[in-house]
Order: sequence, then C-alpha cells, then structure tokens
Amino acid sequence: MKKNKIVCILFLLFITQVKAQVVNVADYGIKPGKDVTFEVNKLLVSLKGKKGITMFFPKGKYEFYPENAFEQYRAVTNHDNSLKRIAFPIFGFQDFTIDGNGSTFNFHGKICPIIVERSKGTVLKNIKIDWEHSFVNELKVIENNSKENSFVALINDGKYGFEVKDNEIRFNHYDWQDVIGQNIAFDPATKAPIWNTRNYALRASFGKSKVVKINDKTAKFIKYTKKTPPVGTVFATYGPSPGGNRFAQAIHLSNSRDNFIENVTVYAAGGMALIAERCENITIDKLNVTSREDRYFATRADATHFLGCKGLIKMENSVLEHMMDDGINVHGAYVKVEKYMGNNTFLCEVSHVQQAGIVFSEPGDKVALISRETILPIYKTTVIKTQKLNEKRFLLTVSQVPKELPSGLLSFENLTWNPDLYMSNNTIRNNRARAALITTKGKVMIENNYFSSQMHGILIEGDNNKWYESGAVKDITIRNNTFENIGYGDGAGYPLYISPLLTSTQKLGAFKYHSNIRFTNNTLKSYNGLLTYAKSVKGLYLEGNTIELSNKYPVGTELPSIVLDYCEDVVIEKNKFKNFNWPIKIDQKENSTDVIVKKNIGIK
Repeated sequence: MKKNKIVCILFLLFITQVKAQVVNVADYGIKPGKDVTFEVNKLLVSLKGKKGITMFFPKGKYEFYPENAFEQYRAVTNHDNSLKRIAFPIFGFQDFTIDGNGSTFNFHGKICPIIVERSKGTVLKNIKIDWEHSFVNELKVIENNSKENSFVALINDGKYGFEVKDNEIRFNHYDWQDVIGQNIAFDPATKAPIWNTRNYALRASFGKSKVVKINDKTAKFIKYTKKTPPVGTVFATYGPSPGGNRFAQAIHLSNSRDNFIENVTVYAAGGMALIAERCENITIDKLNVTSREDRYFATRADATHFLGCKGLIKMENSVLEHMMDDGINVHGAYVKVEKYMGNNTFLCEVSHVQQAGIVFSEPGDKVALISRETILPIYKTTVIKTQKLNEKRFLLTVSQVPKELPSGLLSFENLTWNPDLYMSNNTIRNNRARAALITTKGKVMIENNYFSSQMHGILIEGDNNKWYESGAVKDITIRNNTFENIGYGDGAGYPLYISPLLTSTQKLGAFKYHSNIRFTNNTLKSYNGLLTYAKSVKGLYLEGNTIELSNKYPVGTELPSIVLDYCEDVVIEKNKFKNFNWPIKIDQKENSTDVIVKKNIGIK
C-alpha cells in the first residue's frame, strides 16, 4: 500500500513538471521588431509530440508575413475555402499554451494567425492580434452635395492608397485590391451603424453613378447612395461575398477538445475573430474584439461563431464591438439529401456554399431526417459511416431507415453535436447585424450581459433554405440582461426575435419548431417599445421585464410590442412599460393558444 502511494506521488510530481515546461521563444531567435514567421513555425515543429508546453513570448510587437508561413488548403466554415498561409499551425498538440504576455502579434497580408486542429487542452492567452493594414476599407465623408446626391470621402486617411479604373474604385492592400462589395455606414458620434443605414448603402447604378479620384487621399462619389450621407459619416466596405471577403480569420478552432481563450484582443481580421467547428468544450474569458484607436472598424465578419460543436461553450467578461457581422452565432447545419442509394445509405450535399468541407457526422452520431418543407424531424437514427466524396458531397450510412421514405425534399441534421451555452458579463455593441444568434438544442443560459445591436438583439431562428443553420432550441433562459436601443438600423429590430426562416414554398408543421424559452427580469431601454416576436414556439415566458422609453433615436413605431404567431403555452406577466405615449400592443394571431396575460403595466 505504501509503495503504491509513493508511485502515485512520483507520478503526480512528474505530471506537474511536464505541465510546468516553459519555452521562452527568445531563446530560439524569436524577438520583437522583425518577421518571426519562419522561426515560430520551426519551433512548433520541434515541439510536436510533447505535452504540457507553454510557449512564452517576452512582451513586445512581433511581425508575421505570409512569404515564409506554413501553407495548407483549409476548408473553414462560414469563410472562403482556399490555400492558406498560417502563422501558428497548432496541429495535434496536447496541453499546449501560447502565452503572449501582453504582446502584439502584427500580421501582414493574407495570413491566418492561429489554427488549432485535432488538439486537446490548448490555451491561448495574453495576446493582441492585429494587422498592419485593416481588411475593412474606411471612407469618411468630408463634403456633401444633396442637390446632385454626391459626397467627397477621405479614403482610409490615405494609409493604403487606391485607384479609380473604369469608373470603379479599387482599394490597395498587401498584394491585392478590393472593390466596393458589402458595406455599411456608421455614425462617428455613436461609433455604431447610422440610423436607417440602408439609405446610405454604396451601390453603383450603371450609367448614373460615378467616382472621381481627387488626389491620393480623397475621391468624389456621385449618385452612389439612395440618400446623401451627412458629413462625418464613415463607410465600411469589405469586398464582395461570398468568395471575396472572408479569407483570413484570426483564430480557427477545429476538431479539438477543451479549448481555452483568455485575455485575447483581436483588432482586425479578414473574416471572423474566432470561428470554431466540431469542437468540444470552449472556454472564453476576456475576449475583446474591437477597433484600434486609429480605426472605426474591427473584423470583416462575426466576432465569434460556432458550428457543430458540443459540450459547453462558456463566454464571460468579453467585449465584442465594431465588427461587420454578429457578436456570437451558435448553430448546426442542415445538409440536403440528394438521393437514397439503398442499403441505408444516402447521397448528401452540404447545403450552404460557405459550409463546404465541414465534418457533418462520424460513426455513433445521432441524426434526424428532416422535412425541407416544414423543417421538422421525421425520423431519428444513428450514423454507421460517413464517406466523403468531395467538399460538397458525401455518403451517409445509418443504422435504420423508415420502412417507407417520406415523399418530398429531405435533409439531415446532427443531433449529437449541439452544445450547451453559458454567457455572462459580456458586452456586444456597435456592430452590424445582431448581438447573438442562438440555435442549439443544448441548455442555454444568457445572463447579466449588455446588448446594443443594429438589427435584432437575440435572434433564435433556424432555416433550411438560406444559411442552413439548424438547431431548434429546447431550453433557453435569458435573464437580467440590458438591451439598449435594439434595431437602430431601421427601427424594426426586436430585442428577442424567435422564428424559423421560411420561404414561400415552406410551411409551418404539425408541431412547434422551438420550445421552452424564458425571457425574464431584463431591462430594455427602447425608443420603439418592442419586446418579442415569436413564431412556432411552445413554452414562451416573458416575465418581469422593464421596458423604458429612450430618446436616443426617433421615437415611435407602428409595430406591436409582442407578436405571437402559431405559439402555445405563453405567459406574459409582470412586465412594465414606462413613459411610452402610444399604445403598447400584443398581436396574438388566431393560431396561438393557451396564452396568459396578467399583471403587466402599460400594455393595452
């Protein structure tokens, strides 16, 4: 017995020593102020197979260029698949930590900073990720003329340079040019999308619009917007999509387990700040996605995005702002059934162009056969084999199939890879699009956060026709959060919007798509009095929320505060509407049943 104790103690001491191994990169010629891409990759190769390593960077600014970077073709969900240069290819590591010690990792050109693949227990901490040149082209309006609907813009303060050719402006970058593709107008006073931003979208009209280069810093745009933008307006333009503006994410987690991100700041990215797919357990503490002081904008796409993960996603104490898309998006994927091949095997196709290459399933996963008409499950079974044919198509063999296959178009959804989500003490604000998109069947808790977004606050959707993002929710609690001036993009955004996205050829099914959603004790500072839009929900509880009038944006709306469409088991209780001088309405459709409305203040 005593001998066994000694063995255990020695083993624990050994494990502690292994985990305490610190590699100071300065000892390997990796020093601030120069291109260290080659040296970093060489060091990573030498550490392969070792466990419990901390790669420590003395504080400084380290440069990374694409010319000497590791190269690999990468399929990155919700991005443009391509041959990518990678600064930190963390492939097949265990208990591996990168500690930047507050350092800035400064990147140049089309290079992906950090990719974690097939790894376990990876920690990224105390790092600032930036690019010498932002991927977002900035145009600041310095003059305007409403009579001819024109404006003069300062282009990126002259930092990057641009040219005008064939009446088209082209923004210079490291070794490529951007044209105007996706874009949005921001208000410099609020550092958020301008009110009614769609009126100012940059759209060239053939034969009418014109752009003229004035000098190396300024250009004049004639008839490029529906409405002449005010002086001071700042445009973000970031290339065409898909295929043109999501090619260099900052951090990519893939097929990995127990990932930790702590005290990491992302100032820019040619895509998302953090994209994770097929990962189990991700812990995020103090992730800051924001613009640098001399810029208005951060990433070209979402701050954080999770597809087909499981376990627990935990995000706390983070600030996500100034990005060109959502704050957080958690979902699965619907894949199309192209043909039943017999022998329990289906020919399937990845549905969305930017999901090409995803790992949809592995043996043992539970999957559901889905009607593409109603987006509702028809039959549940287990995966026996997944055989990849190419990025788009694969063969899926399951344990059992219905005796008679249903008629109509079909899809599959993975039921195993649905994570739980916990969000607390985060701030998501001043970004294009929504604060959060949540479509996971796992248990979700969202509490003590601050949200202020241009579109809906929290969108609970799911669709099998456009983005193919699956995950009818089963258990969501949203409590004690603050929502401020949600929907200032056009005045029609709801703090909570719940509805599957259906086309004209799709229809509501025999039972509800979403279930068990609690929205309680939240504070809403609102110029329009909107609270919740809900369609196809069973079990919706709107209780104890306080909605106060805000005068920051034009006040008023004709929309109902609460809309119930094909819902059942709804409780609307003890909500308070303060200082609104117009009727606060509930629009309950005839197809909604078992609705209780009581003890509310300010609802008529």
